Amino acid sequence: MEKETKTYRIALTGPESTGKSTLSAALAAHYKTSWVPEYSRTFLENLKGDYSYEDMVRIAKGQYRLEEEIFPYAAQYLFCDTDFLVCKIWSEEKFGRCDPWINDMFGKNLYDLYLLCKPDLTWEADPLRENPQDRDRLFDLYIRHLEAKDYSYKIISGSGNERLEKAVMYLDSFVF
Repeated sequence: MEKETKTYRIALTGPESTGKSTLSAALAAHYKTSWVPEYSRTFLENLKGDYSYEDMVRIAKGQYRLEEEIFPYAAQYLFCDTDFLVCKIWSEEKFGRCDPWINDMFGKNLYDLYLLCKPDLTWEADPLRENPQDRDRLFDLYIRHLEAKDYSYKIISGSGNERLEKAVMYLDSFVF
């Protein structure tokens, strides 16, 4: 009888320019599994003009659809380069409110572990990034939201390969 293995969803979350995409791809390569790219990047690159409050739900739903499409192909872990918490904080910061659907999805805790990327990397300019000055304040918001829900998370810090090594250490020792 073959043992059934569970696939764990790991959300890479945190402020802009904290290495989420790089770390997602590196973790997927390390564990020989799948990862979900950040849907908002594709959405915003194809948008004509500025994004709206209503676009936040489109982005969150697009991210979720991608996760659902890729999940069956993942082995052991599915690394998600962003999550509902990113959409929630981004919407609250940009528009002063968050759509109930995004709040509801964040409240469902679809992820087995959050890897919260600390803003200790040098800011990299990008036309889609908006908050170079207040990443530390935003980082604290992520912590408060995760702790308010009592969600499992680990802070990922350091530079270069150090981030990958820490994430692998946490994942290899984490009791799911």
